[in-house]
Amino acid sequence: MGYGRSAGFGEIKMKVITVAAAIILNAQQQLLVVRKHHTACFMQVGGKLEPNELPEATMLREIQEEIGCQAQIEQFVGRYETATANEPDHQLVSYVYVVTLDHAPQIDAEIAEMKWVDLDDQSTLLAPLTTEIVMPWVKNYLKAGCDLAYYATREQ
Repeated sequence: MGYGRSAGFGEIKMKVITVAAAIILNAQQQLLVVRKHHTACFMQVGGKLEPNELPEATMLREIQEEIGCQAQIEQFVGRYETATANEPDHQLVSYVYVVTLDHAPQIDAEIAEMKWVDLDDQSTLLAPLTTEIVMPWVKNYLKAGCDLAYYATREQ
């Protein structure tokens, strides 16, 4: 999908932003979220695809740039469409992956703040992708008896 699509009769034309987003968990089954400078919402580590860049490559590049870690993709979760967190009149298309990190993350690049949140967090302002897709997916995965501790960030 490109940066825009044609609108049908009576539709508002929405611009599309395509990203790769990471599910990063710690041993306490908390989710890593970041807030970029000049934004309000916390969101998954990740970012926009460069021209001709595969989502997997975007994911690994963004993790290195944003939190200074090398990562390993453990599982492709899916492709999802949600509202954007910070860009009005845009739709977000996200390729979501479970990843592990080679060491504890640290703030880098455009990241203003980083924190681990519980899966039932109600006090942090979170992006729609996080609340509508990521948190329910992780909860269902855990409820099904799958062990995401296997995917937890190493060396925490």
